Amino acid sequence: MSTSDERFTHGRTSVYNLNYHIIWCTKYRRKVLKNGIDSDLKAILQEIADEHGYRIPHMEVGLDDHIHLFVSAPPKISVSSIVKQLKGTSSLRLFSMHPELKSQYWRRKGERSLWSPSYFAESIGATNEQAVAKYIDGQREKEREQR
Repeated sequence: MSTSDERFTHGRTSVYNLNYHIIWCTKYRRKVLKNGIDSDLKAILQEIADEHGYRIPHMEVGLDDHIHLFVSAPPKISVSSIVKQLKGTSSLRLFSMHPELKSQYWRRKGERSLWSPSYFAESIGATNEQAVAKYIDGQREKEREQR
């Protein structure tokens, strides 16, 4: 377990340790997060987090159709804003990088989305932090064993 000083982030006006476990899946649960798309997704999500001032210390794709994230964010950024930024931007960037995805997702009313509109989010207390991180990190291997 890390020391308490390492757990806390010191901002200009606050000290915090706010962490979230966030999960969302592809639209229609299509298994498209494989063959390099999964690694591109992870890189994109890290870029988005860096651009907006939060961290994603752990993430993993599960069953090629959903993503688990451990997000650490300052109190000024809401969970719904984080999810909107991550899902919206990653969808656009992945469609641009992988045009083959467009055939899986038709365009309606000028919009095309890779992601289901819903998501799961839970706050993670300091005592559960390591357990959730370990769970996320083990997702890919665990799901491969179950196949």
